[in-house]
Amino acid sequence: MDLMRSLPIGLYLEQPQTWLHRLDPRVKLAWLMSFLIGPILANNLWRLGLVGLLIAITLTALIPLRVWKQQMGLLLIFCLVLFGVTLITPDGLVLDHQPRLPAEDLDIRQNYEYVVWQFKFISITRLKLDLGIKLSTQIFTLLYSTNLYLLTTAAEEITTGLEFLLGPLRRLKVPVTEILLTLTLSLRFIPLVLEEIQNLTRSVRTRAIAWKTLGFKQSMQLWLMVSEKLLENLLMRAEQMATAMDIRGFTSPNQHLVRWHQLRFHRWDWLILILLLPFWSLRFLWG
Repeated sequence: MDLMRSLPIGLYLEQPQTWLHRLDPRVKLAWLMSFLIGPILANNLWRLGLVGLLIAITLTALIPLRVWKQQMGLLLIFCLVLFGVTLITPDGLVLDHQPRLPAEDLDIRQNYEYVVWQFKFISITRLKLDLGIKLSTQIFTLLYSTNLYLLTTAAEEITTGLEFLLGPLRRLKVPVTEILLTLTLSLRFIPLVLEEIQNLTRSVRTRAIAWKTLGFKQSMQLWLMVSEKLLENLLMRAEQMATAMDIRGFTSPNQHLVRWHQLRFHRWDWLILILLLPFWSLRFLWG
């Protein structure tokens, strides 16, 4: 099994190039922050609308089915399971209370049913339904919007967008370039970590170790040896990267001009950015 291709954790999709790939990273970052902030103190209708909008964006971008299954399929299943578990678990409101209105007023006023559906020991109440929608949609929106951003934005584009937005902090003597260089190296180091884990896993499998005959103590010793080897290999990779930068004369970002990515605003970028105005208008009016 190829761990680097089967593990759907923020991997960048190089091909095919969708319309999301061609957007300016600053525009995508603005929409990402809108998706992260928008669900705060919002009603359930707005939360469900955000989920539908994310699914529509994914479908219109024509992301391949294999990527769609890895990126959104598992997350959808997890959120649906979370929603179902929330519906069948007790809500904690089992206390009896005295109604404030007389009996005749209770018959006149509009009937309010707290229990939405009940079958034997399963009881779905309005509180559990509301809580289930909030939890499932919130987790889906936060995780999938971030994952979709990483899926369609290269590490250099992310760094360029963040450097542009954090540029005013340089007046406060904040080392913006150093921080973003560290972020870029960290993003580039993730595939190396996955590659080392994959190589060690394959080496252990090829040795056909009889785990049942080793026992718990010897198995733990073996895994400690594997972990030590993994740490040693990662430190060696990090040292190789530092040596390569040192050989090329890179001592400090302040002395070397770091060009991450060339930012350009096109008509399509302006249109997508302007759509944030009706988005937030609907959020404050109906959300």
